Amino acid sequence: MNPARSAIPSPLPASALAESTERCDVAVIGFGIAGGSAALEAARAGVRVLLLERAAVHGGTTCMAGGHFYLGGGTAVQQATGHEDSAEEMYKYLVATSKEPEHDKIRAYCDGSVEHFGWLESLGFEFERSFFPGKAVIQPGTEGLMFTGNEKVWPFRDQAKPAPRGHKVPVPGDTGGAKLVMDLLRDRIGEARVEVRYETGATGLVTDGSGAVVGLAWRSFDDTGVVRAGATVIAAGGFVMNPEMVAAYTPALCTSGQGAKLIALGSTYDDGLGIRLGMSAGADLKHMDEPFITAPFYPPPVLITGLIVNSRGERFVAEDSYHARTSQFVMEQAGSAAYLIVDSGHLEQPSMPLVPILDGYETVAEMEAGLGMPTGSLQATLARYNHHAARGEDPDFHKSADWLAPQDQGPWAVFDLRLGHALYAGFTLGGLRTTVDAQVQRPDGSVIPGLYAAGACASNIAQDGKGYGSGTQLGEGSFFGRRAGRHAARHAARLRPAWPPRPGPYT
Repeated sequence: MNPARSAIPSPLPASALAESTERCDVAVIGFGIAGGSAALEAARAGVRVLLLERAAVHGGTTCMAGGHFYLGGGTAVQQATGHEDSAEEMYKYLVATSKEPEHDKIRAYCDGSVEHFGWLESLGFEFERSFFPGKAVIQPGTEGLMFTGNEKVWPFRDQAKPAPRGHKVPVPGDTGGAKLVMDLLRDRIGEARVEVRYETGATGLVTDGSGAVVGLAWRSFDDTGVVRAGATVIAAGGFVMNPEMVAAYTPALCTSGQGAKLIALGSTYDDGLGIRLGMSAGADLKHMDEPFITAPFYPPPVLITGLIVNSRGERFVAEDSYHARTSQFVMEQAGSAAYLIVDSGHLEQPSMPLVPILDGYETVAEMEAGLGMPTGSLQATLARYNHHAARGEDPDFHKSADWLAPQDQGPWAVFDLRLGHALYAGFTLGGLRTTVDAQVQRPDGSVIPGLYAAGACASNIAQDGKGYGSGTQLGEGSFFGRRAGRHAARHAARLRPAWPPRPGPYT
């Protein structure tokens, strides 16, 4: 363990900024989807923008993503594929699935979703006007739309009209699709004359006597310096790659050392620096204890017709839930133990075997004994499930009739969903507390003047694994990144001293 990795950088006083200090209107820390969106919108608002990126290239963790953006309200893809949706239905769904819904943010996100869809396409690509009807983690091809959350899962399907909102960029496969968007965003940022400095990281914020953020300190190899900035946007990623922060805030995500049972989904720079920079200025944190953890057992979707039980032989979740929702319920079982039981009539080998087959059994009694469950428990659970599934109903967990089928054709296969046996992966969801315009807030709710945050280092719509839907982080990162850039530009313009007009150098 390295305590320095969880240390909060000390802010510099405003006296560190001399008259000759380099200046910009808006400084952005991190060139992922959130930082890039913030930088572009700020530059288009007519201010001078400096974008710092610790890596040698743009993209951050965004470039690892498959390319889902959670969008709705009647996008062109939804309309072209015959899926009716509205901002109001999208709002009702996101409120229902949020742990602690921030209504102003959800309302803004839903009301602005169609416009944001257009903004994304204006970068230089189009979402394919097609729909993938299957149940998968991500479209295998280039289909532009699929269900990526719990819209059709009870009780949410009764609280809002279900609609598919997972918009995927036209790149086949389940990884790297978002790089297309980041490459185009880089090009648009170049056209907007944003100054980008790679291999340059922020090391501290500069604050004045009132607590406002008025600049930042940076390092690039052996070179160091400070920048006076009218506003600073932190978009530096999450903290899944910081063992000390994970242990302190989200121990369920332990990915290193003797207790490691998970794969971290992130880049080298998801070390929580952005969060710690915000803390140095007095920022409040939200949902830091909430991870996204998952080990999908589908596709093939036929496996969803099976039933998931814990070590007591009891069901505890609707099997048609989004995979992270199912996994979060697994984490809450005794010993994080769970098993997927599928009969021979519905058995197929998973196309991405993150959940291995533990064993096969000729009888239910043998399966019950082999799994060490209380005598009669699994037999009773399976009998009840089969009885109701034959009628197309699930009175216990309200699983959709689309995925109900009796599991009564022996032998039976048992898939191992236990943590440490299935291949779980995860990332962090918590971060800096922010307003709807991405202003960083203190514990009392007041804003820190001149400081903004967006993306994985900020807490917005994605709050826990049970309510998460694929595309939420790319969607909210770009959306609130844009809001951060626009508001930061207005704030900086009000404070701008008599600097040289654009396109003068940053001096």
